[in-house]
Amino acid sequence: MRTIWTNIAADATDLRRRLHQAPELTWQEHGTAGTIRKELDRLGIPWRVCAGTGTVAHLAPDASGRHIALRADIDALPIDEISGRDWASGTPGVMHACGHDGHTATLLAAARWLKVHEEQLPGPVTLLFQPAEEGGHGAREMIRDGALEGVDWIFGWHNWPAIPFGQAVCPDGPVMGANGIFEIQLKGRGGHASQPESSRDPILAGSALVQSIQQIVSRRIAPQAAAVVSVTIFEAGRAITAIPDSARLAGSVRVGRTEQRDAVAKHLEQIAHDTAAAYGIEAQVTFTPRYQATVNHAEPAAYYRAAMARVLGPTWRDTSLALPIMASEDFSYYLREVPGAFALIGADDGEGHHWSCHSPHYDFNDRLIDPVGRLFADLVGVAVRSSPG
Repeated sequence: MRTIWTNIAADATDLRRRLHQAPELTWQEHGTAGTIRKELDRLGIPWRVCAGTGTVAHLAPDASGRHIALRADIDALPIDEISGRDWASGTPGVMHACGHDGHTATLLAAARWLKVHEEQLPGPVTLLFQPAEEGGHGAREMIRDGALEGVDWIFGWHNWPAIPFGQAVCPDGPVMGANGIFEIQLKGRGGHASQPESSRDPILAGSALVQSIQQIVSRRIAPQAAAVVSVTIFEAGRAITAIPDSARLAGSVRVGRTEQRDAVAKHLEQIAHDTAAAYGIEAQVTFTPRYQATVNHAEPAAYYRAAMARVLGPTWRDTSLALPIMASEDFSYYLREVPGAFALIGADDGEGHHWSCHSPHYDFNDRLIDPVGRLFADLVGVAVRSSPG
């Protein structure tokens, strides 16, 4: 049996690298979906289209035990890859910079093992291959298309280069933050650079506004609360000798709990209007909520942690990572509908897998396919044993 699993993991590694070479952006994952569905057909696992480029597959639908769903995300990012890997992206400007290729290959490896042992499954298993995690709200659309029908518990994971390989985190409560984006349009009065007194300078106001926005966390949010506000865009002017009419600021908000996001948005709006008024200009603020916090349910999280102890060993728990992390996940949609848990599993093995997700240097650590595939098998009740049988 161990040899069977070893072969499954090796084949999944090859598949992962093929997926990495052919990345597709959010809601454009047609080729990726085709590869997934072809593999499910080869394994004899029934599936259906869900939310366009998503796929839902089922195992042991008539089993009487707890119905568990396992999820992988499938989309890539608009980033030029510079990893130098032999299997680097073949699509200019697009790469799997977050490891969704690895998540997909790992779930397919688990699917192959589960199909071999389908008669031993204590309950039904649903496999979710979800598009559009990278800001496209793919989980929401999967749910609207019935992906969670009959599901009792759901589990997911994300590789995490900031955690050592072989360790993981899976807390009760928040594991990843909520997020939102903002845009501030500043309307002043342009003029000649030699006559600033005749103008109302949006660059000067914008500079002051950047400083004030950075103080929201330090002076408007309690120190016990996790929050990040980052200005990532400052655009103004095109002529060296002219003060422009307008400027544009934009950025990102991250908070540990979803309800804190509304408070930050109100602070942003107040500070923008008050600062603009102080400089004699106008401000228009647009705030767009994105994903809610990813909040684990206690019982499934404890169940997940017990499986990690069995699969990863007694030293599996990472205690150095501050939680919740401020990245966000649309797995949060699933956890609002049914009980479940999400884990961050370490990728850094000291062999070049320390690059953060969304870095152009990043590449998924293929060594994760074996333990996480076994972890999925354990979660649904047909564990990969270390000895034959």
